[in-house]
Amino acid sequence: MSEKKSFDFLVAGGAATAGPPIGSALGPLGVNVPAIVESINKATKDYAGMRVPVRVVLDTSTKVFEVHVGTPTTSALIVRELGVQKGSGKPGVENVGNLSLEQVLKIARLKKGKSLAYSIKGIVKEALGSCASMGVTVEGKAPREVALEIDAGKHDSLFED
Repeated sequence: MSEKKSFDFLVAGGAATAGPPIGSALGPLGVNVPAIVESINKATKDYAGMRVPVRVVLDTSTKVFEVHVGTPTTSALIVRELGVQKGSGKPGVENVGNLSLEQVLKIARLKKGKSLAYSIKGIVKEALGSCASMGVTVEGKAPREVALEIDAGKHDSLFED
């Protein structure tokens, strides 16, 4: 009788190792930890430099495993898109960068299916909220101002699929 167990890890994209926490969680189960780590790194290589949630589902009797990769946080995607180390320590006072609305839409599309918002507009507005809390302007404006423009229908052409 097979029993499946799942293990959740937060790993550096493309740079997971067989050490803790992966090795210490999976090693005692007698599985090929280096093969699992290689699979995780292959699946997360596009998120290099970012922390990525990963779930490993393991059949403990057959030692067959599956790797499921989650989506990095919205703030991590914003940091990557800007090419900065982190958000502002004083949002509203100091800005760390500026994104185009197209870049915010790209981030929203990556978060689609992982967000509680019903529409892509809603996901964009969630991302704008993250921009505001990180000290990131959008189109040279405060993110809240851009959210009001979206509510007013000013950018509707961007949301047509």
